[in-house]
Amino acid sequence: MINRLKGYRRLGYAVAVLIFVVVGLPALLARGCGWESEAPVKEEDGGVQVKLQVAEGKIVSMPLEQYIVGVVAAEMPVSFHEEALKAQAVAARTYTLLRLEEEPQDEEHPAAPLCSDPGHCQAWIDTAGMRKRWGWHFRSSYNKIAGAVKATSGQVLTYNGELIDPVYHSSCGGKGTEDAREVWGAEVPYLKSVRCTFDSEKKQEAVTTRLTWQEFYKRLGVDEQAVPAAAGGGAVEIGERTASGRVKNVKVGSQIISGVDLRKQLQLRSTDFKATASDKEIVFSTRGYGHAVGLCQYGADGLAQRGVKYNRILTHYYQGAKLETR
Repeated sequence: MINRLKGYRRLGYAVAVLIFVVVGLPALLARGCGWESEAPVKEEDGGVQVKLQVAEGKIVSMPLEQYIVGVVAAEMPVSFHEEALKAQAVAARTYTLLRLEEEPQDEEHPAAPLCSDPGHCQAWIDTAGMRKRWGWHFRSSYNKIAGAVKATSGQVLTYNGELIDPVYHSSCGGKGTEDAREVWGAEVPYLKSVRCTFDSEKKQEAVTTRLTWQEFYKRLGVDEQAVPAAAGGGAVEIGERTASGRVKNVKVGSQIISGVDLRKQLQLRSTDFKATASDKEIVFSTRGYGHAVGLCQYGADGLAQRGVKYNRILTHYYQGAKLETR
């Protein structure tokens, strides 16, 4: 009888272990992957709420700090140094509060002051997007991003007591940032060209874009017949360059096109490019990524890796701006 009872006990233990492996362990793992709620960053009642268009016709609302976590997660690689992530959090918060103050009526998202399109406002992803991006590293990655946001809670950048427009870009390619006047035609005292050689070596390498002449003229909306056939590779001439060395304008046939417009229409990575042409195609060799004004994200990481704190990173790229808590 005793041996039989022992056998029953062993069988019971085996069944319990089997149930845990089949049912309990997957549930525990699932809980580990989805441990964070949809409102991970706590804010007091009455805090700033952000209304955001995440897709055409779809509007969501959330607390400011939760939104900033989603922006930093979307805008910067989680592998970046914590000080760079903090700098990004402050820039993103300042940008957000400025847009909320202005409450612009935008045709692309009239029902919300912000959208999640990085080509128009700021990039943003929710926790589901973070899980998809980081996979098994979701928990540690989320904690790193949320920690950078929390460490800078309420901090913004101002100039003469007013919120600045803290534009930022991916990489200046090691050439230094651009003056806002060269891109948007207006003088902005805190958006001047500054030295930046801190991008990673990989980001300072040139990227090649090849276009047939037919593709080139079509994207620019230029009548190919209006360009003399004898011009050949001379159909495109780079004219002036900005003080930072980026293309200011280009002559295509008899037309003068700004470097900013050319970049946009040809979908080039930046205006820091060289062009070589043959009878069949034109090849652009481009360095950097983005408009090159304001904070250089890869440059910020390079500075952080050198021991520079986020407040110094911000005041380097936004000359004359002050860090304040609101």
